[in-house]
Amino acid sequence: MDWAKDNNCCWAFTLSNAGAKFFEDYNKLSQLDKINWQAVHAEQWSGEGVSSSIKEGKQAEFLIECKFPWYLVERIGIRSQAVYQQVVDMLPSRSHQPRVEILPAWYY
Repeated sequence: MDWAKDNNCCWAFTLSNAGAKFFEDYNKLSQLDKINWQAVHAEQWSGEGVSSSIKEGKQAEFLIECKFPWYLVERIGIRSQAVYQQVVDMLPSRSHQPRVEILPAWYY
């Protein structure tokens, strides 16, 4: 958010999928409490018995207008050793190198 402000780029976060026909968006840090954090942290967000508020809330997004600089990417989480090597091989060798970690807990 600081980078966006310093570079005259707008930012916003949504409470659900920004590609949907209807979504709510906000652009003040004081409004972060509007996010359904239970949904964001949920490991099961679809299927029988899961409420629509969890399904929608899990799709909350943070958006920056126009561009996002590569050097702000701090970490890339991947699921397996095989994908780890593919990602490492794709990273440019002469520029910013974010940390690449195998984080299976990020996937469910």
